[in-house]
Amino acid sequence: MIFASFEFLFLFLPLFFTLYFLTPARHRNWTILFLSWGFYAWWRVDFLGLLIAVTVFTFTMARLIDRAPTGPRKNRLLAFGLVVVLSVLAYFKYANFGVQTFNDAVTALGLTPSAWSEIILPIGLSFYVLQSVSYLVDVWRGTVPVSRNFIAYAAYKAIFSQLIAGPIVRYAEIEDDLKNRVHTLEKFGLGARRFMIGFCMKVLIADTISPMVDVVYALPDPSMADAWAGALGYTLQLFFDFAGYSAMAIGLAQMCAFRFPENFNNPYLSGNIQEFWQRWHMTLSRFLRDYLYISLGGNRKGPVRTYVNLLMTMVIGGFWHGANWTFIFWGFWHGSLLALHRAWRGAGHGPMPYVLGNILLMLAVVIGWVAFRAHDVTSALAMYGAMFTPGSLRISDALAWQVTPDQWWCMLIAAVLIYLPLLGDRLPFLRPVDRMGAVWRYGWAAAPLAGFVLGMTLLYSRAAVPFLYFQF
Repeated sequence: MIFASFEFLFLFLPLFFTLYFLTPARHRNWTILFLSWGFYAWWRVDFLGLLIAVTVFTFTMARLIDRAPTGPRKNRLLAFGLVVVLSVLAYFKYANFGVQTFNDAVTALGLTPSAWSEIILPIGLSFYVLQSVSYLVDVWRGTVPVSRNFIAYAAYKAIFSQLIAGPIVRYAEIEDDLKNRVHTLEKFGLGARRFMIGFCMKVLIADTISPMVDVVYALPDPSMADAWAGALGYTLQLFFDFAGYSAMAIGLAQMCAFRFPENFNNPYLSGNIQEFWQRWHMTLSRFLRDYLYISLGGNRKGPVRTYVNLLMTMVIGGFWHGANWTFIFWGFWHGSLLALHRAWRGAGHGPMPYVLGNILLMLAVVIGWVAFRAHDVTSALAMYGAMFTPGSLRISDALAWQVTPDQWWCMLIAAVLIYLPLLGDRLPFLRPVDRMGAVWRYGWAAAPLAGFVLGMTLLYSRAAVPFLYFQF
């Protein structure tokens, strides 16, 4: 069940809010927990057991870590907890990749490959495992009090709005909300508006561009123009798909009086790669910094070790996205860019002029997204070959007959929307709400609703498209 589907909008969501607000305030975490488990079980009932098992295990381990005296025992308990939850992720997410890589090597040597049955990756596993890691480490560090209420903790792990693809919410960020939430009509209305904005980003933009991107990446011999159209299309599709999901998740949480952390802040407007990672998938960026980069030594052990730590952090971050060499390349690419940026600034160079910096950044980001989207290394190399080998600047017939005008227009509108914030106060509808005129304030409230109705119309005429990050 995805947010942009009739089952969610007209079945699950009305049922959830009806039961949630009928439940006495002190028992609403129970409602969140059981209905979120039902939301997850809609996909696969059997994997609900895995989510419950991880929840019970991390709750128990955190209690043991909290009670243990500071020293070797406390460290061993943390290590054991991390090994177990990361082993669960490794088995379900990377076993297929490991066996396939081994079999490829064995086959190349002329030997018989091992028999293997494909393992299904439980949806949302990557995200709730990272939550588990952050919680265990924070309890070990003493930066968050251990939860003594299993229902509250289990509700935190299972909240349906962030269970499948984030944001990666840390326990400390909603600990108070789990204990005591103040519901107001204003919070509910602002959350609903945020949800509708995310819905529009997903359905009106990302899902409209999606068919063109799929066609390009399936072409056996794309032209130079085809390849760049596909690369730019995916750059826009991914942003509006994932940022749309995050907006919907944050909006749903706000409707329940939770305050989720932001996950995107106009990342394509960044002037350099470091700023980009401060604005893109912000909860993952902070996780990689706080629990991996700093643990590796950060920038405390000299410039060479800093560059190595950056590379290792981003390669691991890339591999977290999926068991494929393309993700390892993508992580290495971004780690290298971050290292180069740090070396540039370390040599005393100031920031580049914004326009030049943004152009170079977006070129680097688009190049990286090609590998991120490609099915395998061979496909990625084929796309790079088409992009950087001089060739036709016209869209090929193989692509042209499969792409409709609304898809091209949607790409243009998406690009305009991305750079629109640069105009700031020059446009009335971009000003803060309290500085808008009455007409613009009305539009600020009504525009998402109009887009939501249009999105519903499109959703009725085409199948619901899963969010891109569901596969990770």
